[in-house]
Amino acid sequence: MNPKKEAFRRAFIASVPILCSYLFLGMAYGILMQEAGFGWAASLLTSAVVYTGAFQFVLITFLSSGASILTIAVTALLLNSRHMFYGLSFIEKFRSYGAWKWFLIYGMPDESYSLLCSYVPREGVEEKWVHIFSTGLIWIYWIAFSVLGGLVGQLITFDTTGIDFALTALFIVILLDQIKSTGMKLPTLIGGVSSVLCIIILGRDNFLLPSLAVTVLVLLILRNKLEGGAENEH
Repeated sequence: MNPKKEAFRRAFIASVPILCSYLFLGMAYGILMQEAGFGWAASLLTSAVVYTGAFQFVLITFLSSGASILTIAVTALLLNSRHMFYGLSFIEKFRSYGAWKWFLIYGMPDESYSLLCSYVPREGVEEKWVHIFSTGLIWIYWIAFSVLGGLVGQLITFDTTGIDFALTALFIVILLDQIKSTGMKLPTLIGGVSSVLCIIILGRDNFLLPSLAVTVLVLLILRNKLEGGAENEH
C-alpha cells in the first residue's frame, strides 16, 4: 500500500472519536454563534482562523457584550497558554517536518495534541504524514461542524439553554484521558487549586484571568520538573 494512503488511513481511524465529539461540540458552537447574531460565515471564519474551541465559546460572549480588544487579547493569551507546553513536547520532531511544521504548530488544539501523544509507531507507516493528516482532519471536522451548526441554528425555534455544556463535557473527557496517558496529576492539581482559591477570593465573575495567570506562572516555574516527569513516564 502507498505509504501516504496508509498514513491517512491510520490518521482517520485515530481521529474518528474526535469527529464524533466535534459533531456535537462544533454544532453547539455554530448554534450559539447564530443565536448571538453571527451567521454561519462568521463561524467558518473563526473556526478556521482562531481555531481554539474553548476561547471561541468565550469569544461569543465578548463579541456580544462589546468587550475591549485588550480584554479579548489577554484572555486569549492566558486561556491558550497551555499550548506553549504542548509545543515544547514536539518542537524537535516538528523541525524535521520542513514547512509542514508551521501547520502542525498552528493546528494543535487539545484533541490534536492528544493524538500526537498517543501515536504508536508502526512499520511501513510514515509518522510525519500521520501527524499531518490527523491534524488536518481534525481542523476540517471543527470547521465543517461549526458551519453546520450555524446553518442548523437558523432553523431552531426552541430554547437551547445548556447546549454550551458540550464544551465542559469534552474537556472533562480530555483531562481524564491525559491524566491516564501521561500519569501526571500535578498540572491538574495546580489548575484546580488556583481556580478554587481565586473563586473564593475574587468571586465567580472575576476569577478566570487571575486563575489562568497564576496557573501559567506556577507551571512555568515547575517546567523543568514537569518535563522531566513526562520523559520518565515515556
